[in-house]
Amino acid sequence: MKPAASISLDLDNLWSYLKTQGAPGWESFPGYLDMVVPRILDLLERCGQRITFFIVGQDATIESNRAVLKQIADAGHEIANHSFMHEPWLHLYSREQLHEEIGGAEKAIAAVTGRQTRGFRGPGFSTSPLVREVLAERGYAYDASLFPSALGPVARLLFFLNSKLSAEEKAQRKGLYGKFSDAFGTLRPFAWDNGLIELPVTTMPLLRLPVHTTYLMFLAQKSELLARLYWNTAVLLCRLRGVAPSLLLHPTDFLDVHDVPQMSFFPGMKLPAARKIAIVEHAIRALQQHWQAGTMSQHAESAHAATPKLTHLSTQQA
Repeated sequence: MKPAASISLDLDNLWSYLKTQGAPGWESFPGYLDMVVPRILDLLERCGQRITFFIVGQDATIESNRAVLKQIADAGHEIANHSFMHEPWLHLYSREQLHEEIGGAEKAIAAVTGRQTRGFRGPGFSTSPLVREVLAERGYAYDASLFPSALGPVARLLFFLNSKLSAEEKAQRKGLYGKFSDAFGTLRPFAWDNGLIELPVTTMPLLRLPVHTTYLMFLAQKSELLARLYWNTAVLLCRLRGVAPSLLLHPTDFLDVHDVPQMSFFPGMKLPAARKIAIVEHAIRALQQHWQAGTMSQHAESAHAATPKLTHLSTQQA
């Protein structure tokens, strides 16, 4: 039997990208879910693949989004929590604020999809010991907010250079994409001492470079051959190192600048959507060839069953 791996998609909407960048107009919650969700579901159906969708609670409160969010659940995909307002500074929240933020998203998402969320990923990989405590208190099975890459601070710097954020807003976002020390964290699932399982987003073994599909689109804008070679190298290194990947997708992997002109600042948006979708399909099928790719819950359950004594770390670490 093939070892378990997982695929997830952070269903970040247009307004959440604009908000993180500090761009005007996000307060009216502009979106593209009705455009992108059918594309995503079509590809996943073609690949015979079920994944985990991390949904933002605010989007579930908007009437125009409800039909497509329900389609995701009806198609058999796992529904998970990506916070209510998609603010990548959860590390600054109090315990009360975290319960309100996470609980509010739970309620909104369940009202639309009929699913209770068991998994969480912080926006921009925002996390803290207190976030993990609150997740355990709320009965979550797993968290997926760690990004073990040395390029997180570099990505944050480039983001700041291309944004119009004030000094105060930059201070709020100082944890965006993680810190340099995250590169030394494990790529394998592990359990915190409160029982919460952590599923880090996979980066390239040894080099710890990003391999999520948004990074592949950045490379593909220069050379699609290079992007596919890069991904194939990551797959090979994962196999050699015994790492079962957790692949991360984003809606922008299915969109281009003609679909969403407001996203012209985002990496890879000049690449036509059809070519981006072909790259995502290549990544998924390569994963399926070597691993039993499934949802994050399935990955967490498989990891726990295979190694009941998962490495335990204190929730005060990382």
